[in-house]
Amino acid sequence: MTRKKSVIKKISFYIFISLISFFILLPFFWMVSTSFKETKALMKVPIQWIPERVSFDAYEKLFSVFPFGRAIFNSFFVAAMTTFIAVFSASMAAYVFSKIEFKGRNVLFFFFLATMMIPGQVTMIPNYLVLRNLGLLNTYVGVMLPSFFNAFGTFLLRQNMLTIPKSFSEAAIIDGASHFKIFSKIILPLSRPAIATLSIITFMGGWNSYLWPLIVLTDKNKMTLPIGLSLLNGQYSGEYNLLMAGSLISIIPILIVYIFAQKYFMEGLNVGGLKG
Repeated sequence: MTRKKSVIKKISFYIFISLISFFILLPFFWMVSTSFKETKALMKVPIQWIPERVSFDAYEKLFSVFPFGRAIFNSFFVAAMTTFIAVFSASMAAYVFSKIEFKGRNVLFFFFLATMMIPGQVTMIPNYLVLRNLGLLNTYVGVMLPSFFNAFGTFLLRQNMLTIPKSFSEAAIIDGASHFKIFSKIILPLSRPAIATLSIITFMGGWNSYLWPLIVLTDKNKMTLPIGLSLLNGQYSGEYNLLMAGSLISIIPILIVYIFAQKYFMEGLNVGGLKG
C-alpha cells in the first residue's frame, strides 16, 4: 500500500510539473509561431498555433525598417564589455574582502553592501548629471560606467572565495607569490562556477537594460536592442509577427549563453551561499 501511494505521488508530481511547464512554454511557442505567420493570418479565429504557410516576411522587414543588425551589435558590445569589467572589478574586490586581513574590513564591506539598498532610480539623476559634466552622454561608456562596480557581484564572489582554504594562499605566500599571482593563478580558477554565475547575471542585465540606455543614448545608430524593440512597438504595434520576430531574436543570445554555462551557473549559486 505504501509503495502504491509512493507511485501515485510520483505520477501526480510529474503531471503537475508537466502542466506548469506547458503553461510556461505556451507563450514562447505562440511567439515563435506568430513570428513565422503572414500578416493576414495574425487575426484569424481560432488561433493558428501552427502557421498554414511559413513566412519569413517579418524577419526581412525587421532588418529593412530599422537598423536592427546594428542594435544587436550595440547590445552585445555593451553587455559583453559591462560583463567583463564588472566581473573583473567584483572579483578583485571580493579577493580583498575575503583573503586580505586589514582593520575595519568587515565594517567597510557592510557599508559596501549597504549600497544595494539604494534603488537605482534614486541615483539615476545624479549619474546623469555626472555623465553630462564629463561629456559622456550619448556614448557607450556613459551607458556602461554605472554598472562597472557591482556590490551584489562582490558579495557573491566573496562568499565563494571564503570557501577556498587559506592554506592555498599561505603556501603560495611562503613560495614568494604576490597577491596578484595568488589572485590570478589560484583564487580565480577555483572560483570559476561563481564567476560564470555572475557573468550570466551581468550579461543578462546588460542585454535587457532599457531605461538607462534610453536616457543616455540619443543617436539611433547607437541604440541598443530593447530600445529598438520599444520603437518597433510604437510604430508597428499592430504587426505582431514583426514584434515577435524581434523579441525572438533578442532572447536567442541569452539562451545560448545560459545553455553553455548552465553547469557552472547552478554550481555557482549553490556554492555562493555556503559560508558567510
